[in-house]
Amino acid sequence: MFSKLENLLTLDLSSNSFSGVIKLDVLSKLKRLMKLNLSNNTLLSWSTGSGSNTTFQELDTLYFSSCNVRQFPNFLRSAKKLSLLDLSNNSIQGSIFKWESEGWEQLIVLNLSYNSLTGLEHFPGKNLKFLDLRSNQLHNLPLTPLPPSLQGFWISNNNLTGKIPPSICNLTSLDVLDMSRNYLGGVIPACLGNFSHEILNINLQMNKFRGKIPDFCVDDNALMNLALNDNQLEGLLPRSLSNCTSLKFLNLANNKLSDTFPHWLGVLPDLQVLILRFNNFQGPLSISSDTKPSFSSLQIADLSQNKFTGLLPTTFFQNLDALKHAISKHKSMFQEAWENLGLYQHLALDYYGQISVNVTTKRSDIELEYKRSLPIFSGIDFSSNKFYGKIPDVIGQLHAIHMLNLSDNNFIGHIPPSLGNLMELESLDLSSNKLSGRIPSQLTNLTFLAVLNFSDNNLVGPIPQGNQFDTFENDSYHGNLGLCGFPLTKQCDEPKPPPSKFKEDEGSPISFLWKLVMMGYGCGAVLGLSTGYIVFTTGRPWWFVRMVERDWKPNFTRWVCKIRGKRNIH
Repeated sequence: MFSKLENLLTLDLSSNSFSGVIKLDVLSKLKRLMKLNLSNNTLLSWSTGSGSNTTFQELDTLYFSSCNVRQFPNFLRSAKKLSLLDLSNNSIQGSIFKWESEGWEQLIVLNLSYNSLTGLEHFPGKNLKFLDLRSNQLHNLPLTPLPPSLQGFWISNNNLTGKIPPSICNLTSLDVLDMSRNYLGGVIPACLGNFSHEILNINLQMNKFRGKIPDFCVDDNALMNLALNDNQLEGLLPRSLSNCTSLKFLNLANNKLSDTFPHWLGVLPDLQVLILRFNNFQGPLSISSDTKPSFSSLQIADLSQNKFTGLLPTTFFQNLDALKHAISKHKSMFQEAWENLGLYQHLALDYYGQISVNVTTKRSDIELEYKRSLPIFSGIDFSSNKFYGKIPDVIGQLHAIHMLNLSDNNFIGHIPPSLGNLMELESLDLSSNKLSGRIPSQLTNLTFLAVLNFSDNNLVGPIPQGNQFDTFENDSYHGNLGLCGFPLTKQCDEPKPPPSKFKEDEGSPISFLWKLVMMGYGCGAVLGLSTGYIVFTTGRPWWFVRMVERDWKPNFTRWVCKIRGKRNIH
């Protein structure tokens, strides 16, 4: 059937349940075929047939991913015009030898990610712009230089060792460099900092790099995303980072950096993510008076597990304009990047979404991935430092925040009721501080709250009830001996009724009046109340009290009895 479609330019058979043998001699009769897509089928193999000419002279694009193939198709050698080849998510093993890549000289995009490749003899082609070797089993890079035309190079999640090869410095056209999740060591080449006038994304996280961070953005720059976390970097942050005016994402977590809070990064107008977790940063959270507003675009700030100290400055939170409004109003941190890639946007789009960040609370680990859409998560994590004083009320203005973690510090005072205004909040951790007072009932307004931890404080009183608070368990309140009510087994004491007005002290005026009223019962309430009035208006004179106790009281009693007897007779 296909053989009769001699003028067919594009054939898309992807995402079916095809299996078995592909007869290439049939497809090769499509002399004008330029684009062929067989991806997402199962157990496909190919047969050239007997004596068949299986050349694909016009084939420009071949998608053959997720088909469980185990070796490179031989017919690719005849595809002299092939510019895009996608063999990702297969089971191709071994090495890429020079003879196997013959015919790939015109390749611009090569995707071999998610296979089982162990070696790379040389880099295919001389015109490559996008090379994706992620998630294989490669041990080292070839000695041959990288194609200088490369704009995007992904080789993350392999077994690479040694140092970054010097040939990397020849890639002056790089837009994306991702060598993360390997075992690379040594110092980061200074030339990478010089690339920042062109490069958009540098991802070297989860390696063994040591030494100082090189200067970035010394001259004009376009750097948007820099991930150097989970290495062994040390020393001060390079002040040249303040020149990276396009920087949106900066992750330096889990290193050995030692510095004060980089308030000078507040000048960056688009910085959305700042992660300094698990280093040796110290001192107060000072804010530069020269920058107004400072950190206005920040959506994720993670300063946890450092040695910061002092009060939390109100001005820091007042400047976080991006957290006061819906995140969907902000521009994507990756939108500009992939728009600039021109012809191969559709391929590069997902690559820019591979930067991720872990946000940790005491009860959950949240893996955040930045895809093509706008950032969908915001949070502040200042846990495990030495901050003290009261929690600023102004935090209640950050209406777009999803996570707030201030645990393991020395905060005192009450929990601000203004936190009940954080209607988007999903995780709140204030544990291991010195907070006192009651839990504000306003927090029951947080209907998206999924994680709550108030443990190990000095909180007292009943736990608020309603909405999400009915779902939290005992460990959310552990270590607060003064708390009571559900879900704790300790019940709150019922309020005592006010004391009866008739049970007063014997010596009180009210008690004395009551006695007079009872004595006046036999001779009429008027006489008793009148007597009481005289006593109170004269201040209970001593002579009257003495007379009642010594002379009048016995005689008065007998007189009352006589009056009652006469009334009974009449």
